[in-house]
Amino acid sequence: MQKPVRNDAKAGEAAHTVKVWDLPTRLFHWLLAALVAASFVTGRIGGTAMSYHEQSGLAILVLLLFRLAWGLCGSRSARFAAFLKGPRAVLGYARTLLGPDTPRHLGHNPMGGWSVVAMLAVLLFQAGTGLFANDDILTEGPLYSWVGKATSDALTRSHLFNRQIIVVLVGLHLGAVLFHWAVKGENLIKAMITGVKNWEGAAASPADGPTWLAAVIALLTAGAVYLLVG
Repeated sequence: MQKPVRNDAKAGEAAHTVKVWDLPTRLFHWLLAALVAASFVTGRIGGTAMSYHEQSGLAILVLLLFRLAWGLCGSRSARFAAFLKGPRAVLGYARTLLGPDTPRHLGHNPMGGWSVVAMLAVLLFQAGTGLFANDDILTEGPLYSWVGKATSDALTRSHLFNRQIIVVLVGLHLGAVLFHWAVKGENLIKAMITGVKNWEGAAASPADGPTWLAAVIALLTAGAVYLLVG
């Protein structure tokens, strides 16, 4: 299990870059962001745009299933075991957040780790309910026929309500990124683009998970979703 790494460098110690995020994790992050935005826009437009909404929802489901698997066998910084901490660690980190001595982490900090899980959970719920939803006009989810109209309507209401929770979580995520950039001087966006962070002091770079394994997992998850809805 990867331990949190504090940036407790001695004065004058040279800064260097450390690779933190592997390519599959970075691709997942940006593809998910783009697809969530596309799903929100097409869902608000409605009508014929719902066909694109359905396709983006299925793509999101593939990405989420990939991330769950990658969180078990991917690179160390991507694994859930590396960044999910107990309540004491989360509260301890929260107490330092507004002070000058907030510890830096190569990967997700204790609060950020649980925000990742929360986002994955609500998006998985959104994609799952969308499979059975309907709009009473043109569109029915690909698994609509598995349930009755009453159940579909209930899942549709849950789908629409959960959209508000996603908006809140996305807002909190963007706020946290802005806070770390403006207050803590840590550019998390750049790190998720390049995969590296500036660091001072000794730090072992989290080992990459094999890219071929990520490709296999992506193909398997895409195939599973295709068989589910095909």
